[in-house]
Amino acid sequence: MESLALHSFSTATTTSFSLSSRTSLCFRSKPITKSSQPSISPSFSFPTLRSPLKPLLFSPLSKQPIPKPLLSPIHSTSQSDNTPPPETTTSPPPQGAKLLPFIISISIGLFLRFVVPRPVEVTPQAWQLLAIFLSTIAGLVLSPLPVGAWAFLGLTTSIVTRTLPFATAFGAFTNDIIWLIVISFFFARGFVKTGLGDRIATYFVKWLGKSTLGLSYGLTLSEALIAPAMPSTTARAGGVFLPIIKSLSLSAGSRPGDPSSRKLGSYLVQSQFQCSANSSALFLTAAAQNLLCLKLAEELGIIVSSPWVSWFKAASLPALVALLATPLILYTLYPPETKDTPEAPAMAAKKLEHMGPVRRNEWIMVGTMLLAVTLWVCGETFGIPSVVAAMIGLSILLLLGVLDWDDCLSEKSAWDTLAWFAVLVGMAGQLTNLGIVSWMSGCVAKILQCLSLSWPAAFAVLQASYFFIHYLFASQTGHVGALYSAFLAMHLAAGVPGVLAALALAYNTNLFGALTHYSSGQAAVYYGAGYIDLPDVFKIGFVMALINAIIWGVVGTFWWKFLGLY
Repeated sequence: MESLALHSFSTATTTSFSLSSRTSLCFRSKPITKSSQPSISPSFSFPTLRSPLKPLLFSPLSKQPIPKPLLSPIHSTSQSDNTPPPETTTSPPPQGAKLLPFIISISIGLFLRFVVPRPVEVTPQAWQLLAIFLSTIAGLVLSPLPVGAWAFLGLTTSIVTRTLPFATAFGAFTNDIIWLIVISFFFARGFVKTGLGDRIATYFVKWLGKSTLGLSYGLTLSEALIAPAMPSTTARAGGVFLPIIKSLSLSAGSRPGDPSSRKLGSYLVQSQFQCSANSSALFLTAAAQNLLCLKLAEELGIIVSSPWVSWFKAASLPALVALLATPLILYTLYPPETKDTPEAPAMAAKKLEHMGPVRRNEWIMVGTMLLAVTLWVCGETFGIPSVVAAMIGLSILLLLGVLDWDDCLSEKSAWDTLAWFAVLVGMAGQLTNLGIVSWMSGCVAKILQCLSLSWPAAFAVLQASYFFIHYLFASQTGHVGALYSAFLAMHLAAGVPGVLAALALAYNTNLFGALTHYSSGQAAVYYGAGYIDLPDVFKIGFVMALINAIIWGVVGTFWWKFLGLY
């Protein structure tokens, strides 16, 4: 919740974008964080091996200062020296809601409420809440206001119109899953602040980095290793892996926005971008949207027992096959010009030497995350819910000074996620309680019966529809909030086993994060690095989507049958 958009590491790399701003991503050179936040760049950059000007001194991740012009601007001699220069006035940025998206979002709800006839099976209260919910979802897609602000307007509307009482409208703010997501953002900040994630990735470069393909596998495996304890794909991309990729690429003479980008950087960025989708799908705690999916499934009565273990068992074989296949497939479809990187292990060793021994805060981070993951796996045995395990971990980090409260307060993405997703979860739960979801399920069941589709055929059609409709979304969690419950209800109406449907939709939510340059927070991070061209993003994204569908479809079919999911 890395769309949470739920979902990003910093305010500069959020996972939620308006549809009108997607093309603006091509102007972003790289995501940057505010100075008040810890830098996501590593403290030490790999040395440049082939820089003609300053070998071994150029830091690839630092900007060179722009020299001042030698000559000052020439002014007209007719002007007095005392005459002040003409002032240039710039129009202030527009404030408030964007008019057209606002009108469209509101019109959708008003049209349903006052124009579409209400079915006799649906109560007036439920119909009115559905209208408010649809306007809220439309606003999340069209972005007349920031996500959290628009969700708050929807919440206010539901109370002002007396559709929901105050206590009911705010009931989801005490939801344990949502607070688990919030705390996961703080864990991700701890990984970046201590440098632990950077150190782990650098070790894999040292061990596997003698060739470009080995380098890609080293980065891929290191992300899979830290993913369950760093539950933000965007934070992993911007805080750990992109800085390493940029350092390695620049040291090999591969520069962004330049034909030399195809030497090394383009391939490493594409490979890491595509593999991140499968790393996020492998573990329940690898991405915030995973937890949201299971919470919404629970609202529809689908309870996954031992969720961390069940999720990992079902995802393990198809995800691992995809992780092992993706770098090799891209090595063929999108080959780098540089095949061998014999300098990379030595550079990684030099960086590790510069980093020094593992510091106190890194050891605390390791111990805390091992404890948290252990409790996530075995917590039910001891009667410790997942959110309590996360609270224990965060408390340890605060008590021992690894994080301070300002770190938590400055993690705006966490608080934004708490605000807007609590609104969506609360509305979705009330729609279920008021009978809207059951009514929609019945309608879908009748349509599927008319088409005479078996449940496996309906499963394939609905999964493909859920996946490719993400071209219209700029946030994974926004997609989850808008469509997950509806598509899960359609699966159930078609006779698909509940746990299978819930998990498959959740896995799909991670896989379409690598579809476009705006499909997720990590997509914006990797595309903003400047190493991959926009046509290549769409082409590789579509091709890898088909390959992932084949891997997960074929391997998953046999594996899930073996596990008894159907």
